[in-house]
Amino acid sequence: MAKKISKGSFEEKLKRLEEISALLERENIGLEEAIILYEEGIEISKECVVTLNDAELKITQLKKKMNNLTTEEEEFKGEER
Repeated sequence: MAKKISKGSFEEKLKRLEEISALLERENIGLEEAIILYEEGIEISKECVVTLNDAELKITQLKKKMNNLTTEEEEFKGEER
């Protein structure tokens, strides 16, 4: 039967998606179970997309912060001369 993983790390969610994929590829899985697993996989996929989008935003913000620090440092060095 389907396990619910709405909490857990990104890596745990990916592992569960791999498990679901393997289960769905089995030839002896029933239709009802396949639908439940597919639905669970879709929900986990949505959560992973949100996690990846958040990570991308954070990286973008860190890059901007780093660029600002570099610019400020260059301006400061220019003022020292």
